[in-house]
Amino acid sequence: MSDNRIYPQYQPLPQIAPVSSTKQPAGAVTNQPPAGTSFNQILEQEIAGVKFSQHALQRLTSRKIQLDSTQLNKLSQAVEKAAQKGAKESLILMNDSLAFVVSVKNKTVITAMDGASIKDNVFTNIDSAVII
Repeated sequence: MSDNRIYPQYQPLPQIAPVSSTKQPAGAVTNQPPAGTSFNQILEQEIAGVKFSQHALQRLTSRKIQLDSTQLNKLSQAVEKAAQKGAKESLILMNDSLAFVVSVKNKTVITAMDGASIKDNVFTNIDSAVII
């Protein structure tokens, strides 16, 4: 049996010229990580934080809840603790004035409540609570 297939001739890829570096104006923000930062460190930083669903963002703005970096860090740590215990959906109470329902698996805040909204409220579809 003979091989009747037609094989195309492949051409080598052209060389791409390196991008010339241009000086950026003073105060310009770049997406480049600092020198000496490894890929694993950058990946860990990106994975570590929690995300907020659209619903949670609406609740934060309607209830005028402002979170600083310390509170966000505590929230991330609480989600990590819940994940270590095998939680799926968790209620995180913070300082008796804030409550978050979080999807631990996705590291996503589903909803947020302030002190007034917490009282006389029933939390459903959660399997754990973290109090910080």
